[in-house]
Amino acid sequence: MVETAREIMAKAETTGCAILLPRDVVVARKLAAHAPHEVVAADACPEDAMILDAGPDSVRAINALLGECRTLLWNGPLGAFETEPFDAATNAAALRAAELTRAGTLVSVAGGGDTVSALNACGAAKDFTYISTAGGAFLEWMEGKTLPGVAALAA
Repeated sequence: MVETAREIMAKAETTGCAILLPRDVVVARKLAAHAPHEVVAADACPEDAMILDAGPDSVRAINALLGECRTLLWNGPLGAFETEPFDAATNAAALRAAELTRAGTLVSVAGGGDTVSALNACGAAKDFTYISTAGGAFLEWMEGKTLPGVAALAA
């Protein structure tokens, strides 16, 4: 999918859209609560490790960008949010989005089962503007596709 990624990045550049990629990541040798872990550059994951969360520099960049946004469309957590400490990036971004929404400077829309679970787990869900549990259907609706259930209501 490298070519698709290049096409997306080229289109973003021509339209003035910023794509924020992770700067650093949290890696571990196993996915387990409180597993030994380390923060490395995004392009420096050891061969015997897996990336399980965005790192603290990435979170700072995400939170700074959220402060510049007027609308957030969130689908999917930033890491393995079900397992501490790999929930840190998702929690930090969710709480920042919730704070900005409470302040009236951000409209926050989230969709998908994992996203809803993550927002509920850290207590941010109550402050989001709108939350959908529809996941893939939510994204299709955002794309402008006609959903059968919605179409039936309009008939």
